[in-house]
Amino acid sequence: MNKNSKRVLAVVAASALALGTVVTSQANAAVKEVTLMFQGPLTGGDAQLGQDQIPGAIFAIAEYNATNPKVKIKLEKADSQCDGTVAANIAPGVAANKKVIGVIGTSCSGEARNSFPSYIAAGLTMVSPSATAVGLTDPKAPDRGYPIFHRVLANDKFQAPALVKVGAKGVTSPKFYIVDDLTTYGAGLALYAMPAAKKAGTIVGTDSVTKGTADYSSVSTKVKASGANVVLYAGYTQDGAKFVKSLRDSGYTGVIAAGDGVNTSDLPGLTGKAGEGLRLVAPDVPFDLLVTKEKLASFTKITGVKVPGLYVTSTYDAANVYIACIKQGKLTRAGIQSCVAQGTFNGVSGGKIKFDRYGDIIGGAPVGEFVVNGDKIDYVGIA
Repeated sequence: MNKNSKRVLAVVAASALALGTVVTSQANAAVKEVTLMFQGPLTGGDAQLGQDQIPGAIFAIAEYNATNPKVKIKLEKADSQCDGTVAANIAPGVAANKKVIGVIGTSCSGEARNSFPSYIAAGLTMVSPSATAVGLTDPKAPDRGYPIFHRVLANDKFQAPALVKVGAKGVTSPKFYIVDDLTTYGAGLALYAMPAAKKAGTIVGTDSVTKGTADYSSVSTKVKASGANVVLYAGYTQDGAKFVKSLRDSGYTGVIAAGDGVNTSDLPGLTGKAGEGLRLVAPDVPFDLLVTKEKLASFTKITGVKVPGLYVTSTYDAANVYIACIKQGKLTRAGIQSCVAQGTFNGVSGGKIKFDRYGDIIGGAPVGEFVVNGDKIDYVGIA
């Protein structure tokens, strides 16, 4: 190739690069609205989990849109009912909606796992506020969410030991009975609780009861016969409430502790007096403890929610991860994916959010201790 040919190619390449820059800039300039999708349970038995969370996304986006930005954000909802099968059915439609540049979710781990095939193929980023199953970010897991899945909270490697610690608190010679609901989340949380339970005391029994079971009397009878003084439950609210009531009806008087899947605002109403003193954990700090009175008043005005539920904090943070990227002009799925994977973001608590290669928050996040007190769930502190 002669020098003249090289010069021509250089000019062409430079022109193409400049044209690409102009086209990209013009495309971004033409975009006046992008869409984020909240995916989680909004109807069905586990609806309260999603209903507790979504106000965090609504508020974050409302705050941003109120600044009158050049590019506004629209929030849409995908109701996957905390059900992996439902998630697998709706995820292709979400992925096919080209306006959606990111998913706030999913809420449940089974939903996340079954959404991965569609979202990975579409390059659609996920930032979850509450899907804690370890396998979702395990580099050795065949169904992990790499490279599109991220979460702003600690996974169950952190939550499970905290659950054991909270359950054993004040108990002499803890004798644990561990029950899960066979879901991606519940089975995983129970599995990771076992090593910590063996160190803290003795495991006198384990059981798995399929989510949706109506009668828990059989397992409650086994718990009472085992001599357990601490029961750990890994599952979701509807089943957790039934199990708690069954345990108390059987005459069990020991400690009952459960993970974040049970920690929803409807729990006290479902358990009634049987739930009094129920110990809970969750990798979250209540939103109303982290923000000013003025900001909380603004949250209530915009969402209509007076007392923020669990995971408003993490949902607010998840939404703001996307908002930070949109402010940087990342308005495509590819741009969002790169920004989320590589960026450092501000959490409402004042800490920094940065993800490792497989989507976990670097440095973990605090796991809180909660207790059912009458008709409400009180935050105790860091577990």
